Amino acid sequence: MKSIGSYEAKTNLPRLLERVTRGEKILITRHGEPVAMLVPPPRKAPQDVRQIVQEMLEFRDREGPILGGKTTIRELIDEGRRF
Repeated sequence: MKSIGSYEAKTNLPRLLERVTRGEKILITRHGEPVAMLVPPPRKAPQDVRQIVQEMLEFRDREGPILGGKTTIRELIDEGRRF
């Protein structure tokens, strides 16, 4: 883990953030004492595909199909041809 002074961290923040993005941890010190640590955020756990599909189906059942005020797909197709 890299250690860096607070003044240097302030002046080089964009470069430090780029390093943290690549997974590096950086300890920030003030007068040699640790005061903060730059670390990558925790990774999101991937959602289960089955759960996502289930949520989509529940939304469809709850909200119903929406076709922009038209009642059929044919009406939407015909409207698109008018332009």
